[in-house]
Amino acid sequence: MRKLPMFVLTVGLLTGCQTGDEALTTNSAPTAVTGPAASAIAGDMASRFAEQTGSPATTTIRLDKGETEYAIALEAALRGWGYTVTPERKTTIKERSVALTYAIDIFDGQVLARLTTPSIAIARAYTQTPNGATPASPLSIMRHN
Repeated sequence: MRKLPMFVLTVGLLTGCQTGDEALTTNSAPTAVTGPAASAIAGDMASRFAEQTGSPATTTIRLDKGETEYAIALEAALRGWGYTVTPERKTTIKERSVALTYAIDIFDGQVLARLTTPSIAIARAYTQTPNGATPASPLSIMRHN
């Protein structure tokens, strides 16, 4: 008999955690962040990445070749910070190779950008402007053990 009130309470709390169907989408179409906004976001994310990961002189970034303006801008920004960027899976023994993945999406009028390695993930929201993009949130840093 004591289990029934606990069950009702648990169900009541969990129903409050549900979101409406319109909030989540399954659209896998790539997000179009182009021109000055792509460059501004890539430049800021690359600089924040450099702050968190250490010396670019001994680090090779493994980044899959992308065809979007953001992917091209991100690769250029990482190179500008001194990183060696390659799509290759193998590197020399002297080099430390780090797999880097990125994600960029638009949600509620803001651009959400994320860079992830096996040891760290950084993310930030941006507002697009005619001249580029400006940060709309603080930098989120998550360290993986």
